[in-house]
Amino acid sequence: MPEPIMTTAHEWGGLHGRRVLVTGGSKGIGRAVASRLAAAGATVVATARKDPGDLPTAVHFISADLSTADGCAELVTAATDLLGGVDVLINNVGAGTPPPDGLLSASDDIWERTLQLNLLPSVRLDRAVLPEMIAGGSGTIIHVTSVGAYLPIGPDAPYQAAKAALSTYSKALANEFAGRGVRVNRISPGLIANDAISALLTQSAHGAPNDPTAQMLEKWVGGIPLGRPGQPAEVADLVTFLVSDQAAWITGSDFRIDGGSFQAV
Repeated sequence: MPEPIMTTAHEWGGLHGRRVLVTGGSKGIGRAVASRLAAAGATVVATARKDPGDLPTAVHFISADLSTADGCAELVTAATDLLGGVDVLINNVGAGTPPPDGLLSASDDIWERTLQLNLLPSVRLDRAVLPEMIAGGSGTIIHVTSVGAYLPIGPDAPYQAAKAALSTYSKALANEFAGRGVRVNRISPGLIANDAISALLTQSAHGAPNDPTAQMLEKWVGGIPLGRPGQPAEVADLVTFLVSDQAAWITGSDFRIDGGSFQAV
């Protein structure tokens, strides 16, 4: 019987020579992804509106406002000048602002701003980098959506709807360009820990006075089969695999990384 082939994280993470652009790269998932890909040997540019000032030295930073078409165009120009091209694009930028009093209070402005930040940056950046990827016969695009696109939780329906639109667009993009050597996949995170979430959970654990946000968060965590929020580094490890050569036969797929929250086949 042949010996099983074992592949270590270091081996499947070898990304030397890859030129990577990560949006929303100053904190949370984006920061973890940029750091992990740089550690795996890629040349990485992270972008956000403000430079956090403490990214790993291996990660280059470009400030950009991706809520506008001009901001997206300027970023691609700057990243291409620095990297010489983009082999891997991680579309991670996104944020939501829950309507103050439910869906009926969500104005057109809220809907438009939500789409401008959570859908259109990916569309614009993909459109800018795809021609070079197609010409070279290879490229990888990752769209970071949300488990909320499938399982709306909490009050931010505009954000969840925008992520659902991004997921549909991503699948269509994968179908259209698979034959041109470009792979496109989605990652749909559930509740991922950050400083604010950790602080609220700590307050709740120590019997702090009732806080509606903390109560909602505690209920959300209680519904996660694995019993805890995810960590940005766990998402980064999944991204690293998906952009590696070991994932060369994977495209058009959605990977929910949510601790089992989405309980459907």
